[in-house]
Amino acid sequence: MANVPKIRFPGFTEPWEQRKFDEAFIERRDKTEKENEDILLSCAINGMFLNSELFGHFRGTTTIGYLRVKKNDLILSAQNLHLGNANVNLRFEHGIISPAYKVYDLNNCNPEFVQSWVKRDDTKKFFLAATTEGASQCRKNIEWETLGKQTILMPSLDEQKRVGSFFGQLDHLITLHQRKVDDLKTMKKCLLQEMFPAEGSNVPKIRFPGFTDPWEQRKLSEMVGMTYGGGTPSTANDTFWYGDIPWIQSSNVVEDELFNVDIKKHISRDGLNHSAAQLVPENSVAVVTHVGVGKLVFMPYSYTTSQDFISLGDMKCEPRFLCYALYKRLQEDLHIVQGSAIKGITKKDLMNKVISVPQITEQTKIANTLQGLDHLITLHQSKLDDLKELKKGLLQQMFVD
Repeated sequence: MANVPKIRFPGFTEPWEQRKFDEAFIERRDKTEKENEDILLSCAINGMFLNSELFGHFRGTTTIGYLRVKKNDLILSAQNLHLGNANVNLRFEHGIISPAYKVYDLNNCNPEFVQSWVKRDDTKKFFLAATTEGASQCRKNIEWETLGKQTILMPSLDEQKRVGSFFGQLDHLITLHQRKVDDLKTMKKCLLQEMFPAEGSNVPKIRFPGFTDPWEQRKLSEMVGMTYGGGTPSTANDTFWYGDIPWIQSSNVVEDELFNVDIKKHISRDGLNHSAAQLVPENSVAVVTHVGVGKLVFMPYSYTTSQDFISLGDMKCEPRFLCYALYKRLQEDLHIVQGSAIKGITKKDLMNKVISVPQITEQTKIANTLQGLDHLITLHQSKLDDLKELKKGLLQQMFVD
């Protein structure tokens, strides 16, 4: 049957009906008449927010003439709407928003259903069909009259409620998993601060029982027995590629995840022999030294890299501990020059980095603790990614284009 979704709740059999946009959504321009009349809101691709959550300060000169917003209103951005800057306000009971947006009452529509609809990839195409190029090719403006005439397929209000409630619950589950990931990352960040000595100290704030000796200051060069460079075999020679030796470049290293590398390419032994790349032994640390400084990854198996890396091997300490300690040190350097772009770091500067180091048994306990936390983060992130993919697929299957 035409005009029905591929996946549907039992009991619903009627085809979905076409409704014009400007019949389903009625524009309302209820403007403020005094300053700071209500909380200032902002509509973004990721949802509805307080303006203060996204920006450090109010960027306008007055809030007089702003639009009053109530719960369950549909908010659309005037520019680049096709990128997904549209939301139903499910979060705030009321507020005000810039008159650059459009505010709509829902006419016989379920708010959660409409929120799910506006977040579909196909809805971005729906908005794109009513846009024209703006001042530049990458900027597009909506033609509101054209948009108002476009049609949407919608089911009965009862079916909308079932679909909307389902995606509302799925969004709640995604939010819980996102919060768990964020909490674990915050915990990791705190432990990195507390389990390593602060500047000017030789003992950390948090320590395992039985360890009392002061930590020692050592240059990286004292703790690393070998360094390895990288290179890229000729991409024009197929025999150099599709081998079994992992080859990584800086874009494969996941920021802030020291045990996560997205390997996309492998080279052959012939490719290795015809490039500057070196085979790095297992349990080494690959450090990005060009664009992307501050990223590094522990490699438990043998690998090669592009020229974006210096790899550290033959450790005189627990290699995972060194990975965490160096990561913390590099992040501190980035913080010092916040706002500047570090284009790269030389091998000499890298090897001269000074790191605090405890006894090997304490190094191992710290490494085990932090790696266990990283493992938890990876597991919850994987669940979160799976839920997001599930939602994306269901948004295609449970709506009609």
